[in-house]
Amino acid sequence: MRGALIGCGFFAQNHLNAWREMRADGVELAAVCDVDGAKARAAANEFSVSKSYDSAAEMLAAEKLDFVDIVTQMHAHEALVALAAEHGVSTIVQKPLAPDWSSCLRIVERAERAGVRLAVHENFRFQTPMLAVADLIQSGAIGRITWARIAFRTSFDVYRTQPYFHREERLAILDVGIHVLDLARALFGEVAHVSCETQTRNAANRGEDTATMLLRHVSDAVSVVECSYESLIADDPFPQTLIAAEGETGSILLDSDYRLTLAQGPRGALCTTQSVAAPPERAWTVEPWRVVQESVLSTQRAILGAWREGREPATSGRDNLKTFALVEAAYAAAREGRRIEPARF
Repeated sequence: MRGALIGCGFFAQNHLNAWREMRADGVELAAVCDVDGAKARAAANEFSVSKSYDSAAEMLAAEKLDFVDIVTQMHAHEALVALAAEHGVSTIVQKPLAPDWSSCLRIVERAERAGVRLAVHENFRFQTPMLAVADLIQSGAIGRITWARIAFRTSFDVYRTQPYFHREERLAILDVGIHVLDLARALFGEVAHVSCETQTRNAANRGEDTATMLLRHVSDAVSVVECSYESLIADDPFPQTLIAAEGETGSILLDSDYRLTLAQGPRGALCTTQSVAAPPERAWTVEPWRVVQESVLSTQRAILGAWREGREPATSGRDNLKTFALVEAAYAAAREGRRIEPARF
């Protein structure tokens, strides 16, 4: 498959490394593009990509592509997906799909009208420790899930590489909360309603930097979903997400350093099994980012693998609307002080 990448900024370096590794999978990154032509040329040189462009329109007109990977800020996504759709090119879009619900709907419907495939690079569910938790749940190791907690809490300076965060009106939920909400869907099933409390603890921020969400799942399970960029905690696990899940016959605990504890058995006679669900090391991954970096490769492989087999990927544009509906429900719940049902479509 022959592809191109649009947007050569901070996080795109992980995509570029992953695409380079996927040459062994029969994938060729034929071109890169950035409105800053110097960034595009630098990326092309570093990753041995033959062509670089400063215009996505020019690139799509000139190159014969099977897919394009859009790794720009969310405000540019709608126009770029429309441009790719005009050329009949399958598209991967970095999360969040768009800044708001109506834009997300337009993007998905535009791709569907054009008959092009659309997937969202929603990568937390493809992290090695999350896949391990999902495997345990799906195996029935702790029976039906009844209660869970997913927590992404840190004081790591995310603003240093993404200073525009300070100006965002909607921050934590839309940036990292969308990841943990997507995990809640993937692990515990669809959601009936959402409650939410938000806080802005850093005076430099316009939007919320902390959110505590309560989800009632269709299965009747309840999950607490938390995200914060302002948690001054010892042994900060950044960028790890921690999980506790309780079922009818046991529990699963994913703690820092990827420690995984499975408890099974009757009340008073639990048997515990401990393991480590650490992501594999790769030549281009570094701590503390390894768990996120490695998941980029897993996400790209999952999307292209599905397309090659003629099926929809787990994080298709249409599926991602269900995750974005939870984002909108959380904001509405915080604003209105009541539980909100996510949009159905």
